[in-house]
Amino acid sequence: MDVMGIAKLATSIAETGVKQEVGITMLKKAQEAQAASAAALIAALPQPAPSLPPHLGNHVNTTA
Repeated sequence: MDVMGIAKLATSIAETGVKQEVGITMLKKAQEAQAASAAALIAALPQPAPSLPPHLGNHVNTTA
């Protein structure tokens, strides 16, 4: 390889590394945004109403 070939190869390797770093950073930001929106959706869920009156379900009949 001549000097220009080596320089071109080194430049392309450096550019590839930078592109990968940018891609990883963008993926991390997207994951953070999705986590924040998922947390907001979970927080917005209403609390479920009890389906039975409070006096039901307190005792278990083990002799039946």
